Amino acid sequence: MTRLGDSVQRASELLAQDLSTDANVERLLEETGARRYLDLSDLPAREQAELIGARAVELLPSVEKLAERIEERAAQGKGLHIKLGIDPTAADVHLGHAVPIIVLSRFQRMGHDITLIIGDFTAKIGDPSGRTAERPPLTDEDIARNLSGYQEQVRPFFDFEKVRFAHNSQWLAPYTLPKLLGLLAQVPVSSLLQREDFRNRLAEGSGLTMSELLYPVAQALDSVELACDVELGGVDQLLNLQMGRRVMEAHGQQPQLVVTMPLVEGTDGSGAKMSKSKGNYVGLSGSPDEVFGKIMSIPDRLMVPYLRAWTEWTDAEIEQATARIEAGSLHPMDLKKILAGEVVAALHGVPAAMAARAHFVAQFSKKSFSDAGTLPAVEVAEHGEEGVAAVLTKVLEFTPSASAARRIAKQNGLRLIVEKTGRDQQAVVLSETEALRPLAEVAREAVAAHADGAADAVYLKAGRKVAEIRGL
Repeated sequence: MTRLGDSVQRASELLAQDLSTDANVERLLEETGARRYLDLSDLPAREQAELIGARAVELLPSVEKLAERIEERAAQGKGLHIKLGIDPTAADVHLGHAVPIIVLSRFQRMGHDITLIIGDFTAKIGDPSGRTAERPPLTDEDIARNLSGYQEQVRPFFDFEKVRFAHNSQWLAPYTLPKLLGLLAQVPVSSLLQREDFRNRLAEGSGLTMSELLYPVAQALDSVELACDVELGGVDQLLNLQMGRRVMEAHGQQPQLVVTMPLVEGTDGSGAKMSKSKGNYVGLSGSPDEVFGKIMSIPDRLMVPYLRAWTEWTDAEIEQATARIEAGSLHPMDLKKILAGEVVAALHGVPAAMAARAHFVAQFSKKSFSDAGTLPAVEVAEHGEEGVAAVLTKVLEFTPSASAARRIAKQNGLRLIVEKTGRDQQAVVLSETEALRPLAEVAREAVAAHADGAADAVYLKAGRKVAEIRGL
């Protein structure tokens, strides 16, 4: 079994445990976090290609062709030459920028060669991808300022000591007009105008400059200069990357393979991609508490895309976790706390992630119960032998019927909250079957399992309604 296979097996065992407890979560974060440094060179070519393809929106021409290229280069005694272009357009970096870097790290740990292109020349043109208006070009001072903090912010996701840096001004600045005109004679205008954003701007009467039209050609010349095997980029870069294939063929080179990464949706759940201008981003320079809190604010539907984008979890592990949510044995909030911990651990380490987790629980979770003022109460001496659903209906009047209480349980909305001084709250999700069992019996089992048999307070929560259980 490969090193990754061993790690997957250990993580799968942890994912089957109670993931509301700090001890299990910490062990899981340590296991999956260690994968960011795991040597993947023992993976066969097919598994390498599949691991990359699993995180790509597009892998062109195919996963099979990537595996063939890996085998071809291995037969020559070398790895693939991978290229990622970085246009220094901003001083601060957010998690959205880390998506291709994380995949690039996997290529690096598979033993392939990485070149990061600092687009100091193309940045002065301005990449028009996805834009509805012409972007102002950057000055040399802008580029120098923006580059200064980039490497340090992205460092947690990538080993910069094992890469080559190149500035594309080295080969683009001296590129002559005759050579450019000769190349452009082989590039149909129709291929440049395939872009939907260009067509929309032209239809609206907005400006479209020649420099923007030439940007994909300039980027393609980077690939020609490096004779690279693979180029990474966001999905909005697809046409630019395909231009690289066309221009390489025009130069008699073997065309690069293209790997595009998703543009991850922002934290507000509006559907817009993560962006500083929209305020829906998670900055890489944020404090552990800030990063943890922002991840916890996302809608549940973003958990899987975020797990895929920023963790080293395999698809099988993500499916294992989501299957537990569907089965009612894992609450979505517990998975979201693990996701937030994964991101903080990547940036600041596991101890910082666990501290941020504890702070979040203390600040938000407990505030809803211990600090909520006077709550409805259920006395175990009077109602402990009644079923949980019956107590919710007849005693607390939280639900109109016992069947309604069971429906809440089926939707993972019925929980016991166990508090013990000096420890996090522990949320115990009650199944539909447990909703029919005696309240005292279910509550005492929860206290025994999550508070060593003695809790300071226990609460029954159905949806947003909460009541204290007294007399245990």
